Amino acid sequence: MAYPLQLGFQDATSPIMEELLHFHDHALMIVFLISSLVLYLISVMLTTNLTHTSTMDAQEVETIWTILPAIILIMIALPSLRILYMMDEINNPYLTVKTLGHQWYWSYEYSDYEDLTFDSYMVPTQELKPGELRLLEVDNRVVLPMELTIRMLISSEDVLHSWAIPSLGLKTDAIPGRLNQTTLMSTRPGLYYGQCSEICGSNHSFMPIVLELVPLKYFEKWSSSTP
Repeated sequence: MAYPLQLGFQDATSPIMEELLHFHDHALMIVFLISSLVLYLISVMLTTNLTHTSTMDAQEVETIWTILPAIILIMIALPSLRILYMMDEINNPYLTVKTLGHQWYWSYEYSDYEDLTFDSYMVPTQELKPGELRLLEVDNRVVLPMELTIRMLISSEDVLHSWAIPSLGLKTDAIPGRLNQTTLMSTRPGLYYGQCSEICGSNHSFMPIVLELVPLKYFEKWSSSTP
């Protein structure tokens, strides 16, 4: 969950998000070193006399500033492709949940259970209970088991939506007539909040997402007691 004046990402809750945070720090460090080097060279050129102007035309210098950027791009591209394929991979999901975006609420269907379908609307401000979060609480939370691979099938009934949970590293477009899929796995229990991340209309900011990740025995108890 984000907090006021937060400058970084939310705490990672899934292995994919941990990898994304590591890659972000890796790329940011490379950008920081390049920026520092360029700033240093600019300051040197502005404050000192150029005593060896012929150096700027040397073949060795041209070779270095051609090869070095290529090496830096490879250092960024390889981890990026690795994470991209990790996010795309789906290995024997324990559970499949269908998510359908509407104007302006979400519908969920547990494909492995019969008649386990519900709509999830935002709780109006005047109906919030103490401790609940404004514009983020819903009347029906999505309950899922933790430490297990879950496959989400995401689509839309009317306009473009986007199903996003920042702390899990998830953001998948809900497109009418198309079925997108993503996987999630939480390493610890808790409540995880997200919102529609696509400008889908006047109530775009009023269709939040709340996942409740619980141990498997509590999920089975919930699924058997849900009408």
